[in-house]
Amino acid sequence: MKTAAGPSQGVSAASSPLVVAVAGGTGFVGKAIVSELSGRGHRVVVLSHRSPVGIVGSVEVRRADATRPETLPAALAGVDAVVISLAFRNSPIEAPRRGQTFEQVDAAGTEALVAAAAAANVPRIVYISGAGAAPDAPRHWFRAKWRAEEAVRGSGIAYTIFRPSWIYGPGDHSLNRFLGFSRWLPFIPQIGNGRQRLVPVFVDDVAALVADALASPAAENATLEVGGPETLTMDEIIRAALRVLGRRRPILHTPVLLMKSLTAPLTLLPSPPMTPSAIDFIVQSAQVDTGPLHERLPRRLRSLPEALATYLAPRG
Repeated sequence: MKTAAGPSQGVSAASSPLVVAVAGGTGFVGKAIVSELSGRGHRVVVLSHRSPVGIVGSVEVRRADATRPETLPAALAGVDAVVISLAFRNSPIEAPRRGQTFEQVDAAGTEALVAAAAAANVPRIVYISGAGAAPDAPRHWFRAKWRAEEAVRGSGIAYTIFRPSWIYGPGDHSLNRFLGFSRWLPFIPQIGNGRQRLVPVFVDDVAALVADALASPAAENATLEVGGPETLTMDEIIRAALRVLGRRRPILHTPVLLMKSLTAPLTLLPSPPMTPSAIDFIVQSAQVDTGPLHERLPRRLRSLPEALATYLAPRG
């Protein structure tokens, strides 16, 4: 049911179920958010340009494409909040000829969604950004995330922006790729030296924080960096996952410059399997300050071994 709150009022602590539209609800992070919101009794509307329109279980699917603004007004009719968790296919491997870039999806797509939400008088937005977003960031994906954040902040709608460091879970395309190698290779190939520092956060914990934010006035108009309780290198993350699986594999590092030179010709393809800029994305560090997060949304976030055990531990 639509709330009476206007665009500048936001949604207070949810005493009754909300109608929440999730843009990117068919993606890795979006699916977890949809599951968490549904589990808390909210009516969830997934915005998708690929899935069939209709009711799937307890979730409604509406046709919408963030890169086609004309599809958005009808999709946002009657919703109390919009959660934006956009990611183009095969992110971070951009395919400009197919419109799959950070600028076209993360930046322009979010701007279109925010404009449509404002026109529909949606009172609440939660946006999943990324650690490192800044107007003068050295990488274009951080600048695209900042552009999206600025659209959210300037909308007049009560918002929460989350900036996660590195999200992992059963459906991720990063850690699971390494673990897939361990099934058929005697080693784990990795680009770079494996020393990039990350603050891994479990996808289910991110989803819970999103749901918490919709129920908490303390999270309104806040930009919060998100990470789990440990700061680890990529090598340490992989070794922790292998321990949970009960496997032993050495990690074989490949120089970044070599891989970038090998993948440069692939940018000529309509959908390249890898690109030099994607390699830069993969090997970057992403550290965060989670103090403000815990002040506004106190929740115990699971450690890496604890979370991995929920879906990787061998079952006896």
